[in-house]
Amino acid sequence: MKRLITLGLMFGNLVEVSSPALIARYNRALEKLTGKRTELPDFHVDISGFSPEIGHELGDDLYLNHNGCNRQFILLTTEQKTAPLLNAQFSMSRDILRRFIVENEAQLFALTARDAVMGELENSVFDVASPAQLLDIRKITIHADTPEAHVADASALETRIRRFHDEPDAWFDDVLIAEMIELAKKTGDVTRNPIVLTEPTFTEEAFWAAHHGGMYVFHDTDPKTVIAVDPSRTGDLPYHTIALSDHAALATFLQDNDLAEQVVTVKGLDSAAILRQKMDFIAVDTATNLGHDLPNDDRRALRKLLQKVRPDLPDAYEGLNDLLKWAEDDGPWPRIGSDHAAYFYALRATNGPQRDLVNQLLAECAPLDVRQLFICHKQLFYQLYADWPDAKKTFVADYLAREYQIDKTGAREALFGPGDPPMETPPPEPVTRRVGPWGAMVRR
Repeated sequence: MKRLITLGLMFGNLVEVSSPALIARYNRALEKLTGKRTELPDFHVDISGFSPEIGHELGDDLYLNHNGCNRQFILLTTEQKTAPLLNAQFSMSRDILRRFIVENEAQLFALTARDAVMGELENSVFDVASPAQLLDIRKITIHADTPEAHVADASALETRIRRFHDEPDAWFDDVLIAEMIELAKKTGDVTRNPIVLTEPTFTEEAFWAAHHGGMYVFHDTDPKTVIAVDPSRTGDLPYHTIALSDHAALATFLQDNDLAEQVVTVKGLDSAAILRQKMDFIAVDTATNLGHDLPNDDRRALRKLLQKVRPDLPDAYEGLNDLLKWAEDDGPWPRIGSDHAAYFYALRATNGPQRDLVNQLLAECAPLDVRQLFICHKQLFYQLYADWPDAKKTFVADYLAREYQIDKTGAREALFGPGDPPMETPPPEPVTRRVGPWGAMVRR
């Protein structure tokens, strides 16, 4: 794994925490959430505030994600919005956190200037010991505050201010006035600088969960469906259940719900280049399993080696080669059914709300396509990478660093089509507009 870390393919884009002030804020939030503290002088955090170094220190990689459900988070800076989410147990968690940060960026910027913000992605399920409990996950709400409860205190102060204005005898209510004064000491003037965080609720119609061997839950298909990596661990579920290994049933599900399309039929896509790269990945796997060393960054030498192992190449390679010939107008349309090893390698998700989830599912069905596996299902990529021959590890890591890291957005669009428009993030106001000589103020 050191090779991946060095090349920025693992633990990349984390936010460094090294100042004593930020570490103290992190510890206040961490102790509030978990009762634990870190003694590390510096560490890195992901979008949720999880630190792999602290996880190692505590011997618990789920210290912010007890039971793998209702993930907690610690925000020290809004810059965390661009960081990855490590040890993800649900496919939607990072997107929900990112959207929360973007939608509350101005308020979070002000709050994190003086303290950490902590919270939880809360749903109606507090334990997923039973596979059926995963089916109850539909809505997720974010609740957040500082360790000193600035948000809650501000809400309480605003309530008392309204009472003071609305109740005819409030001027004579000494208790109410005393409460307002004490709260204002902690929150400041909430009439000029309101402290309000939206607590959005997200409805998830489909998601992947790492629990019980891995499950893809589709609430919005007819019938409602679960795709299980290991169906022996799911038991009886009220949803239609398909084993990931049941390629015929899985192909029918994707086709009936219009969730996938053949790469060679997509207009404007350089399908020939995509097929060639998939074939190269399959051939590299064959060559390294046979004990061959791979030439570094020498395309001609690599092609020569792949010709040498041609008799040993699997059916998936031959099926993609037949599709390539058709795509280049050099062969008949090949009949590749769901029972063919090349079937899922030739698919990509159709554009729609479940595109990323379906591409993750397809990556799991076509694991030799290491580029799609790395992009769409990093946890499985890291798991499989650990057991690869060293020659394959070197080739894949160098390829991803050279071909993918330099233009991630372009590579994703070339493979999967343009994504949703990025969420607009307004540029922060100049500091002189936010902070006057006596503290924060609002331009009117």
